[in-house]
Amino acid sequence: MSKLAKISILFIPVFFFGLFVGFVASNTSILDYISSENNVSLTSQNLKPINIEEHVNISSTEDVTEKRQELINFIWKSNLLPSTLPNIESNIVDDRFSNFTNLDQIEKISLEMEHGFISHSYLFLPKESNGKLIIYHQGHSGGFINGKQTIQDFLDSGFSVAAFSMPLIGMNNQPVKNIENIGPVKFFKHNQFVLLESENFSSLELFFSPINSALNHIEKNYTFSEYHMVGISGGGWTSAVYPALDTRISKSFSVAGSLPLSLRTISDDVGDYEQFHPKLYSIANYFELYVLSSVGKDKEFYQIFNINDPCCFAGETYKIYHGPLKKFVSQFDSGSFDIIIDDTHNQHIISDFSRDLIIEKLS
Repeated sequence: MSKLAKISILFIPVFFFGLFVGFVASNTSILDYISSENNVSLTSQNLKPINIEEHVNISSTEDVTEKRQELINFIWKSNLLPSTLPNIESNIVDDRFSNFTNLDQIEKISLEMEHGFISHSYLFLPKESNGKLIIYHQGHSGGFINGKQTIQDFLDSGFSVAAFSMPLIGMNNQPVKNIENIGPVKFFKHNQFVLLESENFSSLELFFSPINSALNHIEKNYTFSEYHMVGISGGGWTSAVYPALDTRISKSFSVAGSLPLSLRTISDDVGDYEQFHPKLYSIANYFELYVLSSVGKDKEFYQIFNINDPCCFAGETYKIYHGPLKKFVSQFDSGSFDIIIDDTHNQHIISDFSRDLIIEKLS
């Protein structure tokens, strides 16, 4: 046998053993993050409802308030939501939306944040308004231009729409930040945000501060009777978490946005850094965040799952907690939780079915 062949025989098993070790190590780190949800046993044959009280350390409205306060303290290092106001450009022209119907004007809302990050969002104001605002949040696929049809449908129904993209995406910038011991780093993926975490800063600010500051501006300058929130994919994640922080949000709809970490059994469902942020979910796991988004005066939280979604969160895993969590939330004086299944298509979208349903519930 040649020397090259002997080396090959030795190298190949060592190489694959290394791959195996790397896979186990990386997945173990993810499993460490889900311990606060008391890891739910899940197989395709085991979809029995869980005992939700084993996963939710909330039993009163006081607990809801305390948990929300703890989250705000962690994200903003403050006892209150920030009072920051954004920069505003009124009556802007954007040819991408020039064919919109029932559109009176567009405001551009910009917020400069720590570490050089800048968020840009649009406030679409209809000619004929119903006096209600929808915060629309796009996901990882691109800027909120990708939600053009959804925004148009909301406008046609009389809603004003504040449209947001995720950090680093759409019109939002991708800054270069000098990191100690590393050097200049261009930020273009959310998983890089781990490099920014410190005792004085949480990267979660980059997801939530733009919404908060826009609402501060809108609350100061407009008289909307209701604030609601709708998001798809990563924007669906935002639409599940932000209403847990801000009681100004009434009804929220998270489309293909998240599952509790202990129910994510395939790689497509793991998501980016924000979806498994260790400190965030040690304060409030997903079950508890869903409760916070559901409970309170005029609050309702809906998860919409595309049953045949090619991206993520497809299938029937939701059955494990749907009934138990809905019943748990119903025990509070106000608020509601529900899950809606969309089986009308095979795409990662907010479908006509879901848009019509959302508009009906908000009208």
